Amino acid sequence: MIENMLLPAVFEAFNELNVLVIGDVMIDSYVFGRVDRISPEAPVPVVVAQNREFRLGGAGNVLLNVQALGAKAIACSVIGKDSYGDELCHLLESKGLATSGIVRSKERITTVKERIIAGSQQVVRVDTETDAPISGEEREALLVKISELASSCQVIIFEDYDKGVISKELIEEVVAMARERNIPTVVDPKKRNFLHYKGTTLFKPNLKELREGLNISFDVRKPVELESAAQQLKEALSLGGTLITLSERGVYIDFQEQKCHLPAHIRQIADVSGAGDTVISIAACCVALGLSPKQIAGLSNLGGGLVCEEVGVVPINKSLLLSEALLAEV
Repeated sequence: MIENMLLPAVFEAFNELNVLVIGDVMIDSYVFGRVDRISPEAPVPVVVAQNREFRLGGAGNVLLNVQALGAKAIACSVIGKDSYGDELCHLLESKGLATSGIVRSKERITTVKERIIAGSQQVVRVDTETDAPISGEEREALLVKISELASSCQVIIFEDYDKGVISKELIEEVVAMARERNIPTVVDPKKRNFLHYKGTTLFKPNLKELREGLNISFDVRKPVELESAAQQLKEALSLGGTLITLSERGVYIDFQEQKCHLPAHIRQIADVSGAGDTVISIAACCVALGLSPKQIAGLSNLGGGLVCEEVGVVPINKSLLLSEALLAEV
């Protein structure tokens, strides 16, 4: 453990990390336009498209956050062998992200979240997706890539959006492989696989996911109840530790025999979208470096708050994070 490493040295060390991100990589599509009239076919606005944008979404935002920290982010996912899949690979390559861990399948479609925006108002969202689990053949192909790419990685992130790439079988095989190679595993869960991440190193649910995943109710304002819930989670999944995000109440970490609740920093909140992706990215890089639980929680908490000051989903600003971390004495 290098908990006494000075912050500038920590941020410099991020640049040496290789981070494997397993999960549901998707496209966020935006159609920007204007509304001048109502359709004669139905009582709906007619949006005249003026601009279209494709952005990396889902686990893609974690890749961008890891990259923004200076680490090399490597995507492992299954997408469609379709035009949107071509666009997704192009997006990855345009950001300097490798596609060597991407499995293209004729049996699946690439997930696209399309938002139609008129002026500043989102009119409708159209989702093109399947949440069916990947086939056994697709899983085996993905596992081959994960095994090959993990050999040069210092941490593995499971970024689960319940779209079918991650399954109980995949989790079990990857965790077993990671243990053999002494690679820590860090998890951002969703409901479907919540109880399948047994034996992982650090598990990061938010408050809603924790309550629903374990089917428990507790008062987060009471430290004893929060500590008890975290302990229940650790025991249920045989976890190395847990980092629970508590929205405006900050974060709670129970890891390596240390327990700590850090309050949120006062912020002008503009948009909470993508904050969880930033938190898991920072936490994973910190775990890879062997930082103390308090530093892991402190930097993750700070980063999650910083991106909430920006409108839309944006990756963390490394320089800003470092300057604020120095001021906060994280």
